Amino acid sequence: MTRTTTKFLAVSALALALAACSGSGDSNKGTDKAAPTDVKIAQVAPPAGKKWEDMVEKTADGGFRIGNPDAKVKVIEYASLTCSHCAEFSKEAFEPMKAKYISTGQVSFEMRNFARDIIDASAAAITHCVGAERYYPLTENVFASQEELFQGAQSADQAAAKQAESLPADKRIGAIAKVVKLDQFFKARGVTEAEFNTCLADTNNISALEKISKDGSDKFQITGTPTFIIDGKKTEFGADKTLWESLQTVLNEKLG
Repeated sequence: MTRTTTKFLAVSALALALAACSGSGDSNKGTDKAAPTDVKIAQVAPPAGKKWEDMVEKTADGGFRIGNPDAKVKVIEYASLTCSHCAEFSKEAFEPMKAKYISTGQVSFEMRNFARDIIDASAAAITHCVGAERYYPLTENVFASQEELFQGAQSADQAAAKQAESLPADKRIGAIAKVVKLDQFFKARGVTEAEFNTCLADTNNISALEKISKDGSDKFQITGTPTFIIDGKKTEFGADKTLWESLQTVLNEKLG
């Protein structure tokens, strides 16, 4: 996927259909197979007074990494905030992954936003702007509240959307985001009006997200979400297990 800021800024707010998502695991399909075999994971001591699962930092590649930056196994997920499969993985895996793997210091997890549409890009820009310590709580909340996010887009005032499209670039994204009620959505989750307006007024924030998507496409041939990169290699999962079960199997093999 290669997108330019011009395309996102010019996108028609009158056509807010959300693209289907599919990546290195096409679904979180259930399975009758046994859960992955547990392994005993050696503990790596975190810095004094800290826990690995509470340590989050923005990486040079534009993602947000949680856990030990020198972990033995490094997991990267390219994810879209408007992708239902990403939301399913978040619901099933994020907290157990922190408790079971990231807390040991042996596994780190980095999410890189792969923006697919104007709503996705605007929402991702907000999660990036609020700071590393708020990135994951807000991102996980967005995944858990996708239906509410979509309802705002589906009930958008089309006349207001058309008017928003005619605004200068530094006002257009924010105006469109308000038409689809993203401002109300994030206000309910602790993002102030000033934070919202400042973030979306800076088109560099959208450009940065587009660069993450383009870099991912160029380096790993990513065509959908979620896509997982484990220790620098794109990892394909089958459909006979959920994404979380598949990921656990790989992690256990690497750590066992």
